[in-house]
Amino acid sequence: MSRHDWWGVVLEAPDPRALAHFYSDLLGWKITKEKPDGAAVAPSESVGYIAFQLSDGYVPPVWPSQEDAQRITMHLDFEVVDLQAAVAHALELGAREARYQPQDNVRVMLDPAGHPFCLYMDDDSN
Repeated sequence: MSRHDWWGVVLEAPDPRALAHFYSDLLGWKITKEKPDGAAVAPSESVGYIAFQLSDGYVPPVWPSQEDAQRITMHLDFEVVDLQAAVAHALELGAREARYQPQDNVRVMLDPAGHPFCLYMDDDSN
């Protein structure tokens, strides 16, 4: 690895390898690391990645936030060209659609570990 400008986001998970496979299938990204305690995915020819690390006491966040519950500290956003198709694909892979949806051009989804992520269509393209 000759690059020194890598950057990424790391999510805790009870099964980091399974979550890496979910995001690899969802996004079409390669699994770049896979060990029992962690895994990572990245798009080809990129300096960014999403990594997943083992957390034995993992508690999934609650969306929308609720008092006295694990709060969301971040979420992932993915722009899509066909929102219905992207949601259907995510559901096939094991995601769940959140009950609360704040915008028409965004779907808040929950990955298999309960992390929220948004699939959205750019509403500025009209």
